[in-house]
Amino acid sequence: MLNNVDSEFSQKNLLVITPSYPNYDNTYIREIFVKTQLDALKKYFNQIFVICPVLYSNKLFDKDKLCSNYSYDNVVVYYPRCYYIPIFCFKKILIDNRLKVVEKLIKKENIDFDIIHAHFTWPSAYIGVKLKKRFGTPVVVTIHENTGWFHKEVNINHPLLNYAWKNADALIRVNKKDVSVLKKFNENSFSIPNGFSSKFEPLNQKECRESLGLSQNVKILFTLGWLIERKGFNYLIEAMDIILKERKNVCCFIGGSGKLKDKLQRQINDLKLEKYVKLIGFIPDEALPLWMNACDIFVLPSLSESFGVVLIEAMACGKPVITTYNGGSEEVVISEDYGYLIEPKKSKKLAQKILFALDQSWDSIKIINYSELFSWDIIAEKIIEVYSDVLKNQY
Repeated sequence: MLNNVDSEFSQKNLLVITPSYPNYDNTYIREIFVKTQLDALKKYFNQIFVICPVLYSNKLFDKDKLCSNYSYDNVVVYYPRCYYIPIFCFKKILIDNRLKVVEKLIKKENIDFDIIHAHFTWPSAYIGVKLKKRFGTPVVVTIHENTGWFHKEVNINHPLLNYAWKNADALIRVNKKDVSVLKKFNENSFSIPNGFSSKFEPLNQKECRESLGLSQNVKILFTLGWLIERKGFNYLIEAMDIILKERKNVCCFIGGSGKLKDKLQRQINDLKLEKYVKLIGFIPDEALPLWMNACDIFVLPSLSESFGVVLIEAMACGKPVITTYNGGSEEVVISEDYGYLIEPKKSKKLAQKILFALDQSWDSIKIINYSELFSWDIIAEKIIEVYSDVLKNQY
């Protein structure tokens, strides 16, 4: 058990509902920001219970092979198995027993909780609100959905989504601009961004490159994310083709796994960029700070983001960033002292900004100082304030 800070929550328990949560050794790493958030919140609570319903394996999706219940410090993590079969992109649900599975687990493990924090709207917020009705426990929802996904949820006007938003005690959006939309569903809506883990800090670039087996004599671009269309990595590869026509001392490393791996590799091969653009696959959690510190510039060419915490992680290592107007990143890169913003899908403009940034002298201390506004300790205090308010309004 941790030594709790002096807090009204020191004798209280937090229940977290999330659709994904990293396993014990982070070999399954999706939604790691939920785990790093709890690393900052756990000192406030007596006990934290995480329930992450996991779909049974099939040939397309076998996350449950990686996920086994575990505990650390004062956090206990459960991965109950479940079924979920939607039809026509959520318009109709054929099978969904996730709420029942969560309720059964709570009863079986005799889980006692004082407040619920649900991450993402579906199904977590819906499950959280249903638990609130049954147990009389307030529920806070953080809406992490990328901008495109969020606006689809708004426009679909689905009764289950609306029910979850309207009946939560508080809604937290990770950017500012969408709060006005949420207030139409729930007046108790706030903006609190995600934070970055303390493991992201300035390290010696030369030593990091040596550790990763990288050249000391090139400029390195680094990017990270799921290899999916929304991340826009194909535009970065096109930009590298343009950049290399002007200078050859630039390499780009793309970290992450996903369904577009083969397609992106074919694009790299077709442009004959194999020497300069590398798909490096899944990066272990402990290696990420090395990559952030080894690079000269972090690039996020995404088409849609809710916030873009990887930008803050790079800034915490003193690195300038180049990203797009994607719905979230423009709330991170608020000054050209920290990096540049361009329109998405503009490979030529992306190349131009990268070339300009490579020759610019950046104030890494100023970048680091700015990133500290997003440390999880500071963000956790804001979340605790929301918890406190909903508990007070309960009585």
